[in-house]
Amino acid sequence: MQHKPTSAEISAALGKTVPDIIAPNLQVLFCGINPSLYSAAVGHHFARPGNRFWRSLYAAGFTERLLAPYEDRDLLKFGYGLTNIVDRATARADELDAEELVKGQQQLVAKVQHYRPQYLAVLGISAYRTAFNRPKAVIGKQNESLDSAIIWVLPNPSGLNAHYQLEDLKRVYGELFVAVRG
Repeated sequence: MQHKPTSAEISAALGKTVPDIIAPNLQVLFCGINPSLYSAAVGHHFARPGNRFWRSLYAAGFTERLLAPYEDRDLLKFGYGLTNIVDRATARADELDAEELVKGQQQLVAKVQHYRPQYLAVLGISAYRTAFNRPKAVIGKQNESLDSAIIWVLPNPSGLNAHYQLEDLKRVYGELFVAVRG
């Protein structure tokens, strides 16, 4: 069971990192924008209670049951991994500047070249547009790959992203699931 961090622990997490969950030849490497303070405080990806990542994965068929954030390492059993464009935790993704996103993208390229996932799923259209210099990119499969990985952009599952409700996330994450299983 995951412990609930205190407000002091959350504040102290500013700038901390959450370790990647990654291995060679994954089916999908899910790539967030950067960790939330909550995630950094507890040491697990997408741990903030309002985040819909785990519910989206389950609803789309990626996992057989709803995983809790403290079970994030279990994704490797399914052939999936987790990383971020930018490693440092912030309260909000909009606290990152363009230079930081571009630098993070360069580090992401190195990870993809080393680990060689089949798909790279970037979770956040605005961050993708900036980090990859693709200002007109849209949600879904991109017309380019990164090394041998097919790039797929999905909506950010943060509870702060009001543009997408859980049913919308289920649908677009499900499109990636169908392509992976294809």
